[in-house]
Amino acid sequence: MAETSPLAVPPAPPLILSLGVTGHRANNADFVAHEPRIAAVMEQIFTVIAAAAGPARVRLHSLLADGTDQLAAHGALARNWDLVAPLPFGRALNQAINAHPASPADARLLLAGKPALAPETAVRASAIAELETRARLFEMADADAAIAALYLAMVDAPSDVAAAQRYASAASRRVALAGRVMIEQSDLMIAVWDGASRDAVGGTGHTLASALVAGAGVVLIDARHPEAWRLISDLEALDQPVDQLPDPDDRDARLLAAIAAALHPADEDAAALALAPAAWRATSNPLFHGYRRVETLFGGSGRPWRSLRMVHEPPAAIASGSGAAVLQALAGLPGADPAWPRAIGRAVLQRFAWADGISTRFSDQYRGGMVANFIMSGLAVMAGMAYLPTAGPEWKHLFAAAEFLLLGTIVLTTSLAKRHRWHDHWFETRRAAEYLRHAPFLLALGVSRPPGRWPKGGFGDRAGWPEYHARHALREVGLPPATIGQAWLRAVLDGLLIPHLAGQRDYHRVKAVRLDTVHHRLDRVSIVSFQLAVVAVALWLLMWAGGALGVVPTVLAEKTAKLFTFLGVMFPTVGGAVAGIRYFGDFDRFAAISRISAEKLDGVHRRACLLRAAPDHALDYGSLSDLAHAADEVVVSEIESWQAVFAGKHFTVPV
Repeated sequence: MAETSPLAVPPAPPLILSLGVTGHRANNADFVAHEPRIAAVMEQIFTVIAAAAGPARVRLHSLLADGTDQLAAHGALARNWDLVAPLPFGRALNQAINAHPASPADARLLLAGKPALAPETAVRASAIAELETRARLFEMADADAAIAALYLAMVDAPSDVAAAQRYASAASRRVALAGRVMIEQSDLMIAVWDGASRDAVGGTGHTLASALVAGAGVVLIDARHPEAWRLISDLEALDQPVDQLPDPDDRDARLLAAIAAALHPADEDAAALALAPAAWRATSNPLFHGYRRVETLFGGSGRPWRSLRMVHEPPAAIASGSGAAVLQALAGLPGADPAWPRAIGRAVLQRFAWADGISTRFSDQYRGGMVANFIMSGLAVMAGMAYLPTAGPEWKHLFAAAEFLLLGTIVLTTSLAKRHRWHDHWFETRRAAEYLRHAPFLLALGVSRPPGRWPKGGFGDRAGWPEYHARHALREVGLPPATIGQAWLRAVLDGLLIPHLAGQRDYHRVKAVRLDTVHHRLDRVSIVSFQLAVVAVALWLLMWAGGALGVVPTVLAEKTAKLFTFLGVMFPTVGGAVAGIRYFGDFDRFAAISRISAEKLDGVHRRACLLRAAPDHALDYGSLSDLAHAADEVVVSEIESWQAVFAGKHFTVPV
């Protein structure tokens, strides 16, 4: 057996608790009236969160608008938490809009990156600028030219209602996009809301409702009664009247439980076991190539007896190996921080290589082991009968010993599979690897699957460790510190998203054809085996009948009886073993899953190519991030589908 690799295991992703904040601005009447109380309650909540997080890093996402956003940002910085700002606009436009300049001249000065003349405006702009210098900025600046034009048209004609509406509509959509980024990056949202409206796109109520729909837990602070804050997780809870103050102890306990669920999976110890150094092998083991050998023999790909030995790519080699093109594309993004692609290589690609290699090993052991069990069960039956045509009863003990050895090997293999959890470890590590495989283009766009949308893995309110492993690996990288413009979007589209979609689509197309071929050929072998059994029995009966009628010598049937008895057992046994492999492998269902995945990926790829050919104004962050979400949905759907097929097929004796 291959020796355990001495390579160091990529470290477990660091625990990061990600928070998001949304709330009213400083011009909201309830916020102004109760700001000291809101600040005190937020400090109280931050204290509970800090204690519950323990050694985990805490990261706050804020759009840095005046009011709630800045209040929370200062509280986070005071605790040395990370501050990340997904800005709906580029820095200059964001300052100009959120400083609320009183004159067109100040608006133009701020857009030009210069200080405003009006003291009040300058103070507001300075407050934003000071926080920006201390935050990681994700500037969604791809629509800045169009938004700036609408903004200036509004400030130049303050009485023009139509101009104000055009600007408000465009700007609100951008704020909603930034809010979506924040929600996707956050385990828990903190919202300060007066309960008045959810209709304003990008507003507090709208963002709060979007977070709940996405499955995020929300700490809701009533701007009118801050001390009555509560933790909610359902959209319908917003409409429920609060007749009495929540029990503080129960409320704190629920908040602590929510933080624990965000940081720790239900099966936390399983991750260390599945990804331990002892689980890694540098190469595949030929003893467990059975499943892949079936694919090469019956898949019609040529060279059926070629070597199936696989060399698993070590994590340290992926940057110059299979991940080189991806890292090169990331490094080539305009204005990208050189440290950011390296962080993806370290936090994502190396962990992908590790999980992928271990998963391939457990896949071989589980599926190859089951194929071997089916083959050995058939051989055991034939070995037990083979003495009939080949030797006398005096030699039966040798054939029985061979049968016993085969049956013992089946029992031993099954025992090892159950003891070492080949099935579970394959499932888990494959999920972790596939989540990480397609992560780079998501990270380049700041796109993530919200915590509430990750598969739960059968653990109630908590996901399994693969989902946590992948999510915290992505969190380690976080939002890129970048200004997202047209050039960035085009580079992601051309260099990352389209190649990934095309590669995965083509892989699934080829896989679907191969597995369909395997299924039909195995089916044919089973049918032919049973037909041969019928022919063998019928032929002996004809010889017996011919002897009885005097057509052929009677001794012919007597002398061939043992041979035909053996053939009558052998052919159905071969057919049954092949049928068992076909049933266990579920090649037809896997082919259907791959075919559907290829069709879905082709649809997303077609949309991506249309977007690439569209004029510049049609390529914006919203449209490209929607495509990234669609691609992510195909990946997760495919994982859930194939795991549903094998979920109940635990390693067992072939009966």
